[in-house]
Amino acid sequence: MDFRLTEEQELIRASAREFTQKYLEPIAAELDEESRYPADVMAKLAEMDWLGIPYPTEYGGAGSDYLTFAIVIEEISRACASTGFTVSATTGLVLTPIFQYGNEEQKKKFMIPLCKGEKVGAFALTEPGAGTDPGSATTSAVLEGDEYVINGTKTFVSNGPLADIFVVIAVTDKTKGARGMSAFVVPKEAGGITVGKHFKKMGLRASQTSEVFFKDCRIPKENLLGQEGQGFRIAMQALDTGRIGIAAQAVGILQAALDESTSFA
Repeated sequence: MDFRLTEEQELIRASAREFTQKYLEPIAAELDEESRYPADVMAKLAEMDWLGIPYPTEYGGAGSDYLTFAIVIEEISRACASTGFTVSATTGLVLTPIFQYGNEEQKKKFMIPLCKGEKVGAFALTEPGAGTDPGSATTSAVLEGDEYVINGTKTFVSNGPLADIFVVIAVTDKTKGARGMSAFVVPKEAGGITVGKHFKKMGLRASQTSEVFFKDCRIPKENLLGQEGQGFRIAMQALDTGRIGIAAQAVGILQAALDESTSFA
């Protein structure tokens, strides 16, 4: 098996390394200390087409692949793990469900602004009473006429304090357990959404994380992703894709640690 990167991938790695040395390394410690979202850097990453690398160009992506995505996340995380995680969370957890299960209208409406950095996305799955067991979630989505009404609390929502678009997993049929969960795209502008304060964390402090509260949040029924009852599957597939970014992030952190340890040799 040939593990060598293509010439194009090597060029992208070099470009990403140059970018992070110029824009991220000088401010990474400051971002972490202040728990500050790197808005200016994220805007520059959007200009580089690095916020939707593995997705088709017609949906705002770069039309590349997941290996290229992993290369870029590794280099970003090598300079600032928080920024690497922020990019990875949107690409894997938010865009994946919309791309895999959204219809054409949903893809163009929601993916383009996320890939272009015009809006920030968040994935709302975890709940205070169902942290490691998403099948026990209680956030509900009840169909009333042409709208779903969402009520419940989500926690540890990455990008939560900044998000314009949420992918929310909610229960549509509580008699079916995990098979009664569904996935929705919920714009913050829908109303009925309250975002908690950014959590004070031990690490990745520049990555914004919070609770999100839904109180009679009404969205059009057209915002359902896929079909009712597919929510658990959609969530697990999103997490699978998200793990690609997390693995790349870990490699970047390890490389930075190795660089630091050998700099004194």
